[in-house]
Amino acid sequence: MADGDWLYTKGEVTACGKKLFLCLSKALTLKPDDKTCFVGRAKCYLKMGQSDNALKDAEASLKEDKSFFEGLYQKAEALYYMGEFEFALVFYHRGQKLRPQIQEFRLGIQKAQEAIENSVGNPSFVKLEIKGDLSFLQKDEEKKQQTLKTPKSEKTTKQLLGEFYNLVKGKTKGGERLQDVIQGCLTYLDTCTEFWNQEKPISAQEKERKLMQQKPLPSTPSDPAHFLLKSLDDIDAELTSGNAEGSLKKAEDVMKIVQGWSEKEVPNKKEVLGSLHSCIGNAFIDLGDLGKALDHHQKDLEFAKHKLPDAMSRALDNIGRVYAQIGQFSQAIDWEKKIPLVRGGLEKTWLFHEIGWCYLELNRHEEARDCGVRSVAAADEIADEKWQINANVLVAQSELKLGNFESCVSHFERALTLAQLQEDDSAMNVIQKVPSLLSYSFPFAIFIVPFKFNFLLLTFIFLLSGP
Repeated sequence: MADGDWLYTKGEVTACGKKLFLCLSKALTLKPDDKTCFVGRAKCYLKMGQSDNALKDAEASLKEDKSFFEGLYQKAEALYYMGEFEFALVFYHRGQKLRPQIQEFRLGIQKAQEAIENSVGNPSFVKLEIKGDLSFLQKDEEKKQQTLKTPKSEKTTKQLLGEFYNLVKGKTKGGERLQDVIQGCLTYLDTCTEFWNQEKPISAQEKERKLMQQKPLPSTPSDPAHFLLKSLDDIDAELTSGNAEGSLKKAEDVMKIVQGWSEKEVPNKKEVLGSLHSCIGNAFIDLGDLGKALDHHQKDLEFAKHKLPDAMSRALDNIGRVYAQIGQFSQAIDWEKKIPLVRGGLEKTWLFHEIGWCYLELNRHEEARDCGVRSVAAADEIADEKWQINANVLVAQSELKLGNFESCVSHFERALTLAQLQEDDSAMNVIQKVPSLLSYSFPFAIFIVPFKFNFLLLTFIFLLSGP
């Protein structure tokens, strides 16, 4: 599915049509009832000009769920490109009724209507503007419906219809009852009439379409959950792609909308607002405005205190990160509040390492060493070589400050071994360039530590002098 989406997005349907088709077909062999995959292949068929096959896949996507709006849209598109404009109009309308905020259905209605008018020419009739109280028509229609539902005797019906009665009771060559076919046609005509009566003039539609394009976000979406999920994905995608300003603007726009909603419309409103504050804070970090970033992450923490442990962990993480970046290590140590909320081994080794690094910067070397040891243990549990190196270097740095040279070298030696296993060329280059720093920085250490560790000590003291 991902391969197929990528090819479609790249616009390589024509050039790589066979490859795209094979991707989606293979996905369907793995999961034959996947409606999203049917929609994807229907798009592919349309791009290749195979409208009939596109219609089949669109109908397959609707087999289990008739209200699947993506399937409805693809079915409408397939019918449109097959020249079945009236049928396409019906499904565009049906989709719009389910998802009124999706602009494609509105545009589909417009182009289908224009195609119909172009096919039959300008109609000679004039649409009447209905005004006043027409409730009597509704009552008349209800009375008519009741009359139609009133069962008549079989004998009376036969006398009224004559020979046509036997014809209606007959069947087509395909085995369908003629009565059902006639009823289906009448229902279709009623549906078309209703849609045409509801249609606005093309000029009004064009004006409304332009107004919709000017509004980047809907103010009252019919499906808040879907709107929020998509919005948060878009905000994250903008930040990931390096567009921090775009991410910030989207997050602020969505926040204005959510703030206008009630708790009834969005039961988890506080959680949503906290997530948006977190997104805004992360955008400000990338933009270099750490003061505003800290403010929004603290607001995220306030919302998280309403029994939202995951959100609290996220907020504490971000607050500590900002404090560490601005050099306020005493406040950054508040990371310790996050320890009971940690779930995975990777998060644990990272957290202990960062807390230990803050202690090291504050010259609280024993606490730094203890955090480093816990970070090493967590990294060993998950066998993460990168964090094993980082954690061992932290312990070694702490032991060096405490004067425990043999323990210091032991941890440095393990870190170097892991770096060699990872074939880290940059580390090897640093080792080859080690000058006589030991005699300059630690003139007595070379006599305290056994000779075989001296070169390692030289190496990592040099590394210590780095960032």
